[in-house]
Amino acid sequence: MGQENFDMQELGDLPGVKDVHFIDKTYVLVSRMWRNKDTVIDFGDGLKISRTNLTIVAGPCSIESEDQVVETVGVFKENGIKFMRGGVFKPRSSPYSFRGLSLEGLKFFWKHCRANGIKVVTEVMDCSQIDKMYDYVDVFQVGAGNMQNFDLLDALGKVNKPVLLKRGLSATLEELLSSAEYIFSGGNEDIILCERGIRSFDKTFRNTLDLNAIPYLKEKSYLPVFCDPSHDVGVRQFIEVKALAAIMASADGIMLEIHSTPEKAFSNNFQTRSFREFIDSFDRIRKTYIFRKTIF
Repeated sequence: MGQENFDMQELGDLPGVKDVHFIDKTYVLVSRMWRNKDTVIDFGDGLKISRTNLTIVAGPCSIESEDQVVETVGVFKENGIKFMRGGVFKPRSSPYSFRGLSLEGLKFFWKHCRANGIKVVTEVMDCSQIDKMYDYVDVFQVGAGNMQNFDLLDALGKVNKPVLLKRGLSATLEELLSSAEYIFSGGNEDIILCERGIRSFDKTFRNTLDLNAIPYLKEKSYLPVFCDPSHDVGVRQFIEVKALAAIMASADGIMLEIHSTPEKAFSNNFQTRSFREFIDSFDRIRKTYIFRKTIF
């Protein structure tokens, strides 16, 4: 254990020392105390996730069939969407619910997205899945239930693929940043933070969106910050207004659950929007982002 009481001025007077800062956080490497330049995740071909553009990630909660993937990819191509979400390993609250198509589903998910220039964002639940999934994933997603699965975070720190880290259901913002620190300290610096709503005393909706989290995280860290309003409110007719609010709160990306026939979706059908609803929302999302850029 190092000495806690010392004169910082003495350190500052040493040759070659420009400045000295005292850091008392559980997260250091993902803090602006460590770096001030914002993260840019470059996928090639001009496709980047950063704080200078708005990223839309959309798709079904679960990958259900190859036909579903083909249909969704067609909608994405028509509307210029470059990131598709979809779960193949699903952490469900009930063991009797649909839990995904596993690796075989991921393979045809990847095949059709790859052929059309669309990036795959999907959830990894366990360290043992990483190597099997690696060749078929562009962004590994860590779900809210795994935000403090430190073995998984350590393993993803050694992976050369971006990681989208969702805030836990009852996690503080410091805990979210500390979880990102686990990944960063392992060597993987391509991390995206995602606010997706937290549990509160109010049971009106599935979760409560913490809009405060978005500007706070952007001030404390240099990592991109996304918002997932689908998992926040859990009711499809309120999702768009939450997405627009998140954009005005400075979100760098929006995640949305969509399906050709939401009422027939295998999971999360109440919070899933139809293709038509998504396209209409997408237009307003873009306009809101353009408006934000003109006033901030």
